[in-house]
Amino acid sequence: MSPDRDALITGIGLISCLGQGEDAHMAALDAFAPVVDSAKFAPYAVHPMTALTLAAQIPKRGDQRQMEPWQQIGVYAAGLALDEAKAKGDTALLERMDMIVAAGGGERDYAADSAILAALPTAEDPERYLNEHLLTDIRPTLFLAQLSNLLAGNISIVHGVIGSSRTFMGEEAAGADALRIACARIQAGQSDICLVGGSYNAQREDSLLHLAMGHMMRRGEYAPVWARQADGGGAIAGSVGCFMVVESRAHAAKRGVAAKAKISGVLTDRCGRGPGQSAAIAAAQFAALGGKADAAISAASGATGPTADEKQFLDGLGLPVRAVASAIGHSLEPSFPAAVALAAMSIGRGKLFPPLDPAEQAFAGAPSRLLVTSWGMWRGEASALVQAA
Repeated sequence: MSPDRDALITGIGLISCLGQGEDAHMAALDAFAPVVDSAKFAPYAVHPMTALTLAAQIPKRGDQRQMEPWQQIGVYAAGLALDEAKAKGDTALLERMDMIVAAGGGERDYAADSAILAALPTAEDPERYLNEHLLTDIRPTLFLAQLSNLLAGNISIVHGVIGSSRTFMGEEAAGADALRIACARIQAGQSDICLVGGSYNAQREDSLLHLAMGHMMRRGEYAPVWARQADGGGAIAGSVGCFMVVESRAHAAKRGVAAKAKISGVLTDRCGRGPGQSAAIAAAQFAALGGKADAAISAASGATGPTADEKQFLDGLGLPVRAVASAIGHSLEPSFPAAVALAAMSIGRGKLFPPLDPAEQAFAGAPSRLLVTSWGMWRGEASALVQAA
């Protein structure tokens, strides 16, 4: 492949409990203290989204009102990425910018749902009552908001990204495949520039309930990812928005924009999670990516089973590792893009952030090759190699 087709990261929009943008995240990770809400959703802790001034990236109040929080998070992060890549407002560029989004379903209006369910048993004509209140109490966009591709639609409306658009559903694997396909299209000459990423709102009762029913959640107080494996494990969810502008080296050079890092490869796979299957996939992926890295950034969720297996695999590589969910929580679709973004930030500034867990090794020097791994809570194994540009 010609170096002109290298996939470079030229813009990153990352928002989480640690703040927004590179400076906030790197400063928070350098002096790490967990940002956790252990009360509102007890017995489950949550890493809440930092306070956002929505108008900074979503100027129209009408646009803000018709979006649910997960869409606001995604649109906001996308705007930050476009700003950093010097693409915001460049109509000619945005008209040919491709977009690949990873997102889940929409959110319920809990107050309206509760009121309808409370009154329904005593209604004189329950069927008529239900039909009337579905029409009057639930906002017209509710059912459309269940469509994950509305995030891409809102990014197009607010920021003007109107090239080809693809939306993936499928939890962690969706985020990994979104980035894989964006890079593959750029490397193959099918795309010059792409906006890719996803968003997740962890501060919702329905999502926490679903994960808890699958026995994925940690009950009780905060502990970092690796340390919590000793007392039952479990994920701590985090609200995260992460989008990146990825473009070919030749295209970035023509625009005169600097790159944070290069994505040398992204590999994804899945298995039935039999003994040793995930580790075999990850080992093959690492070998295919060159079998060499200075350190690893892991998007491990903390969920019992896959997290222990991933740690065993990473320990076998002998690399310093950072489990970023210890800091920003697990965010399903954007978890892998966020880990890649943090790897790119580390390479761009020439410094890996300190350990987030007592089990993690210190790392001195400037990293130039970082392995990024993600094993989904249920399915999906992904690896990426992020290098100096």
